[in-house]
Amino acid sequence: MTIRPNRRTILLATGAAALVAGCGDSGDDDSGSATTDRTTGTTETSGAPEAGGEELTTTDAIPVGGGKVFKDQEVVVVQPEDGEFKGFSAICTHQRCTVADVSDGTINCSCHGSRFSITDGAVANPPATRPLPEKKITVEGNSIRLA
Repeated sequence: MTIRPNRRTILLATGAAALVAGCGDSGDDDSGSATTDRTTGTTETSGAPEAGGEELTTTDAIPVGGGKVFKDQEVVVVQPEDGEFKGFSAICTHQRCTVADVSDGTINCSCHGSRFSITDGAVANPPATRPLPEKKITVEGNSIRLA
């Protein structure tokens, strides 16, 4: 005798699977980083190489304590302190939404409210549980470029 699941069992199983899948962090990890030394003006970079060399913006366009999201390039550039520029992935580690903006010292995702520190990409407000990966940028004169 074969026992077949009823409609209620199928709906409950499907709903539970969707709920569990919708609550996990993404496993993607885009690595790379850049930090500008305020005293010398040089930029140190590390991490995996990325395609680029493309100019994103100028240093004047990135406010101290703030930043700017570049959706097409999936990068956010911030200036935590005067003369210090950093790049992070613009893809939220919670559910892969593109972050919306930078304000009050955090990179903000409007999808579910996650916030990340502009100093190191660390989670400042869940539901994200992993920091934003750093992205490699270079600063030459007034130009900020993808590395």
